Amino acid sequence: MSKPPNSKKAKVMIVEDHPMFRERLAHLINQGDDLEVCGEADNIRDGFDMILNRQTDVAIVDLTLKGSNGLELIKNLAAAGSAVPVLVLSMHDESLYAERALRAGAKGYISKHEASAQIMTALRHVLKGGIFLAPAAATKILGNLAGKSANTKNGMDRLTDRELEVFDLIGRGRSTREISIKLTLGSATVETYRARIKEKLGLQNAIQLQQEATRWLHDTSKAVAALS
Repeated sequence: MSKPPNSKKAKVMIVEDHPMFRERLAHLINQGDDLEVCGEADNIRDGFDMILNRQTDVAIVDLTLKGSNGLELIKNLAAAGSAVPVLVLSMHDESLYAERALRAGAKGYISKHEASAQIMTALRHVLKGGIFLAPAAATKILGNLAGKSANTKNGMDRLTDRELEVFDLIGRGRSTREISIKLTLGSATVETYRARIKEKLGLQNAIQLQQEATRWLHDTSKAVAALS
């Protein structure tokens, strides 16, 4: 049976800072007869305003955005009382970020490495009120909830969302002052985060911290390049 011509399409907001991927994703979504893109943004401020003001039914949010990261956007939406379900679509490691995204208020997490059909399945699942996770990420989260992985948790898992954001910026070569300006934090607070990160990752000094952050960012960047 064909879909009635007056049937309403669900409105999808895309918050993604990679122009080429955003364009491909919008094209994919608009091809369906049940979904349409109602707006696009590359930073959390515009994304927040557009999600709340454009009668959005579901949002797709990347973690790497201009300014603060996608986790902050998700937390801001939750604090504002938004009922718009959010699917995180990212190249970041699911084992590290999926649980963080759900804790922040997202309803699903899927890797950009997944096939287009699987991404659309995840989007529709979240739109209908479900929770979507890849099997590996779901297993890890359930293991954490059961307390089975407490003794095997690695250093990156132990970083808070803000510490991970600072770590990412260190890898990008940002100084303490630059990080404090970008995240609107005092320099002393940034130094505290740096000290906590070193402790949790077992790093001895600032040089090791910079090297480890640069290596981690390089590995992440390679994953992004593979998608372009």
